[in-house]
Amino acid sequence: MSSHDSYLELTWTDEDTGIKGYVVIDTLSRGVAGGGLRMRSGVTVDEVRDLAQAMTLKEAVVYTHGDRYIPLGGAKAGIDCDPYDPRAREVLGRFGRAMRPLIQTLFATGEDFGVRQDVIDEVFADEGIRSSAESALALVDDGADAAHDRLKQAFAVSVDGVGLGELVGGYGVAETALAALEFRGLVPSESTAVVQGFGSMGGATARYLTRAGVRVVGVSDREGLICNPSGLDVEALLASRDVFGVIDRSRLPRGDELRPGEDWIGADADVLVPAAMSYVITGDNVDLIKAGVICEAANVATLPEAEAKLLERGVTIVPDFVANVGTNAWWWWIAFADIDPTAEASFAKISSVLRPLTSELLERARREGISPREAATSISEEKRTDVARSYPTSVKSAAVAR
Repeated sequence: MSSHDSYLELTWTDEDTGIKGYVVIDTLSRGVAGGGLRMRSGVTVDEVRDLAQAMTLKEAVVYTHGDRYIPLGGAKAGIDCDPYDPRAREVLGRFGRAMRPLIQTLFATGEDFGVRQDVIDEVFADEGIRSSAESALALVDDGADAAHDRLKQAFAVSVDGVGLGELVGGYGVAETALAALEFRGLVPSESTAVVQGFGSMGGATARYLTRAGVRVVGVSDREGLICNPSGLDVEALLASRDVFGVIDRSRLPRGDELRPGEDWIGADADVLVPAAMSYVITGDNVDLIKAGVICEAANVATLPEAEAKLLERGVTIVPDFVANVGTNAWWWWIAFADIDPTAEASFAKISSVLRPLTSELLERARREGISPREAATSISEEKRTDVARSYPTSVKSAAVAR
C-alpha cells in the first residue's frame, strides 16, 4: 500500500488480558471515516493500516452522482484475539467501551473477519453504543433515527433462510466474478470456481455463483478443503456450517472429498475466490494457481509480488476494494435511503453498480496497459476528487501504488 501518513493511528491494550487492538483512520470525508472491525489472532497495526487505506478507495469507488450517500473516509480496526477464544466477547466489549468516543464522533465501523454484525450490535449496546456506525448516521438527511429504522428493517429480511445482511457482500463478489468471466469470454454454465473461506462472504459468494450457473467445485474453511469435480451442494453446505463458517463434516454427502486446506490455492478452476484471510496469495504459492480469474473477496488477499506474476501470466484480478465492496455500500445505501430495505432493491442496486464498474475497470486496464488495481484506483480517485469539490472537508488523496 501507499506510504502516506494516516490521519490517526491508535493502539489499545486490554487491561484484563493484555490483548492488543488497533484503529487506523486513513482519511476523513465530511469529518467521518468508515471501515470494519476484524478479530483474529496475529492481526497487526500494519495490517490494519493496509486495510484502512483500501477502505478509502472502497468508499469512493462505487459512488454514483445523485446518490444521497456521499463517500466517507477510510478506516479499519482490528483486535489481536482468536474469535474462538472464550474471552473474545468480553474483549470486544471492552474495546468498544474504550473506542466509544471515536465511534460516536468520527469512526463508523461494522462486521469484518471473525466478528458478526449481530454480535457487535449486542456487545456495543451493553456499552451504551446504539450503533457501531453512529458517527456516519448523524449525516443522514432525515436523521439518525430514520436511518436506524431502515437498517433494522433491512437486517430483519431473510432470503432462503439467511439474513440479507449476510448475503449482500457475497452477492456483490459473485457479480464482479461474473463480469470478469464475461470479460474473458467465458460462459458461467461452463465455468468452475473454488471459494476459500465459508463465512458470510464466502458462503454467499458460493451460493450466487452457483445460482448463476457456475459449478462450485471446492470450498474451504478452517478445517480444510471440501471438493467435488461434479459440483458441491452449496445449499447443503450452508445449512451445515456454524456461526464461524465451519462446515459439519459428518453431514457431507458421498462423493465430496476432504483435502488439506492449503490445496485451495492450486485447485483446478476458472475462478478462485479468496474470501477469508489477508495476504494469502504470495510469492511462495502463486505458481500453484491454475485459475484465470482471481476475485478478491478478502481484503488485501494478494501480495504485490504475487500480483505482478499473475498479471504477467494474463490472469484477470478483480481487486479487493471492488470485489468485496457490496456489504459496505449496501449499509450506506440503506441508511441514506438510496434504496428501500428489501432484498429486491438491494440485489438490483448491487448488480447495477458492480457489474458495470468491474467491466469498466477491466476495460480501462486493458486499454491503458495497466493493472486492474491501478485502473480501479484511478476510478476511485476521480470520484473522490469530484466529491471533494462539493465537500471540502474531504481530506488528502489516497493514491495507492502496489
